Amino acid sequence: MSEWSIDAPHTLTIEQPVDRLKVRTITGAVNVVAVDGPTRLEVSEIEGPPLKISLEDGELTVTYEDLVWKDFQWKNLSAAINRWRTKRRAVVSLAVAPGTRIELGTASSDTVISGITAPVTVHSANGAITLVRLTGPVEANTVSGNVQAQSVSGDLKVGTVSGELTVFEGTSGKLKANSVSGAMTLDLAHGSGTDISLTNVSGEVAVRLPAPTDAQVRANTTSGDLSNAFDELRIGGTWGARQVTGTLGKGTGTLKITTVSGAVALLRRPATEDDTPADAPRALDFGKTEREDQA
Repeated sequence: MSEWSIDAPHTLTIEQPVDRLKVRTITGAVNVVAVDGPTRLEVSEIEGPPLKISLEDGELTVTYEDLVWKDFQWKNLSAAINRWRTKRRAVVSLAVAPGTRIELGTASSDTVISGITAPVTVHSANGAITLVRLTGPVEANTVSGNVQAQSVSGDLKVGTVSGELTVFEGTSGKLKANSVSGAMTLDLAHGSGTDISLTNVSGEVAVRLPAPTDAQVRANTTSGDLSNAFDELRIGGTWGARQVTGTLGKGTGTLKITTVSGAVALLRRPATEDDTPADAPRALDFGKTEREDQA
């Protein structure tokens, strides 16, 4: 077992194989990028207690001495934050092999993870989470931090309370997202074989689908506004509840949306639109949708 203690800006190169990375921080930033070559760790800023680094049996851990993974489980985050009263801030960047499994927990550090092919798990209280070009299964949970996913092709599971979810150019796998009041915006580049389930209470949900799209669609809202840009889909409902149902194309995928008071918008992506990469996911304008007020 190898161990290091870092209390000042420092760069560390690890020649031994690393196949699993665990990071636990409070505030600051954590950046993880996939590269060929040895694992590299850079701490560019640090305040408060030192970070403890350890490597054992291929597992690299970056944490504080008194933090454990269970503190960052979604149900424990609020209680855990109340215990972290000492000022702790660290900006940590890691370069790891693409196949490295990632487990990351933070109170309010902003997180960016890019290029990983192995499973990724992120738990955060209010730090922003950015996921780019991930091909393995991903789980991201946050209380109030926003989640942005670009070109994520593996299965994606997201849970938030008030944090917003934005998905751009994805996903070709399964996507399941739940929120209480955070808006959900999906701009999908591929419309066949996807399995998407979105559940919200009061947050707005907008999904822009490419042409052509193959999916069985069912969108329900109890009292929210409903917008639909597809002639193939039917709008109906009773007692104030509204729903959009129907089949697009061959119906090989599924799209299910459920809200209580949140607005729902189904938008059509022009067939001629270029799939030009963007630096960050783009927000969609609910006001520019085709409103269908009559069943």
